[in-house]
Amino acid sequence: MATPPKRRPCKTVVQLRVALLDVTPTVWRRVLVPGEVTLSKLHVIIQAVMGWEDYHLHAFEIEDERYGVSDPEEDDEDVIDEATVVLSDVASDQTSFLYEYDFGDSWRHEVVVESVAPVPMLLKFAVCVDGKRACPPEDCGGSRGYRDLLAGIAGPDEEMPAGCVDWAGHPFDPEAFDLSVINVALQRLG
Repeated sequence: MATPPKRRPCKTVVQLRVALLDVTPTVWRRVLVPGEVTLSKLHVIIQAVMGWEDYHLHAFEIEDERYGVSDPEEDDEDVIDEATVVLSDVASDQTSFLYEYDFGDSWRHEVVVESVAPVPMLLKFAVCVDGKRACPPEDCGGSRGYRDLLAGIAGPDEEMPAGCVDWAGHPFDPEAFDLSVINVALQRLG
């Protein structure tokens, strides 16, 4: 009797919905990521899908634990090194957690694990499958500064800070969302 071929162990694909909190209308992305990525790689993926430029510190908060990169200027003994933690080990189907980027502007993202599915082969790249709206420009002052920017774009008035419409440094369309540009950025992460 012939021995059946060896089956390769299944890997997982995790479907995440990443939504920027405290911003109306909501800026969000739906992305498929390999379940075997570390949280440090997930950080890079979130930066790419949201459109951030990775200028600032960040952290994940998952079930009362804080994961990130220790700040040498701070006493971060309670921060678990994100490079040592695999996504599928800390997040299961229907889990949600927080990802904060830029502690000064405090861009908080809700990350919802919508599904975890086994796949017979490894997903090499993350893939963005849906989303809505442009990510706010870096350093625009958090959600309040972003509201001011949107108001300035909608129609400047005397109460708006001078130059707030020019904050982005380039024309900014808050409704812009280009799936192909995001997926090219994800492919470059390889």
